[in-house]
Amino acid sequence: MNSAKTVELFCRDLGGGGNPPLVVLHGLLGSSRNWQTAGGDLAQAGAGHVFALDLRNHGRSPHADEMSYQAMVADVLAWLDARGFGRVALMGHSMGGKVAMALACRNPERVRRLVVVDIAPKDYLSIAHRNEFAAMNELDLRMLASRAEAELRFEARVSDWAMQKFLATNLERDGATGAWTWAINLPAITAALPALEADPLREDERFDGPALFVTGGKSNYVREEDRAAIARHFPKARIETIAMSGHNPHMETRAEFVRIVSRDLMR
Repeated sequence: MNSAKTVELFCRDLGGGGNPPLVVLHGLLGSSRNWQTAGGDLAQAGAGHVFALDLRNHGRSPHADEMSYQAMVADVLAWLDARGFGRVALMGHSMGGKVAMALACRNPERVRRLVVVDIAPKDYLSIAHRNEFAAMNELDLRMLASRAEAELRFEARVSDWAMQKFLATNLERDGATGAWTWAINLPAITAALPALEADPLREDERFDGPALFVTGGKSNYVREEDRAAIARHFPKARIETIAMSGHNPHMETRAEFVRIVSRDLMR
């Protein structure tokens, strides 16, 4: 029984009304906003009525002290229950993929089809994550003039230009004071980082329904040796690799990603 206290998740309805629901979960430090274009394309392709959620402590969803896979699974189940959704197609990217895997294994009756984007059921101990979180926590928001200035300050710890811009998307201005604030719950996510990098699944957990794993050929998140763990937990899983994509195939190779996912969901 899940005892985690749930929060009410913010949702973007990306279209496709009349089709079965497709619920999309973003990655660490992302939000439903990252899925507006690919989600809209999936809706237009007839892959489902697409709902992109903001997970707790991200985007427009509430902040909470607890930041765990158990809590995030409970939030998503509460969101499904509030809308009367029984079984849905569930898709998650990176951290959201871990949430989706855990939900599918523990509540298989709620998942019609599972899509996991560039993540595997294993531990991820990332030096890059440590640098990114250090850069965000070191940023003095009181002295910040713009997002562009924040990106420049990130350079000392984060060399990748695209990642600098991605981190800065989590900054927003306070409507009353004009001061910069973090949209994310940075302290809670920072404290939970070791748990978020860990494998969300127990050794004996499995989902026997249809599952699609979409990986990026230029990404190192899912390796050849991870296929055994995927098969153990998801015996009906298919793995599709998009050769020209990195960790974000829904943005980097969107047309191919939409083609692969919509074909799978419309079977």
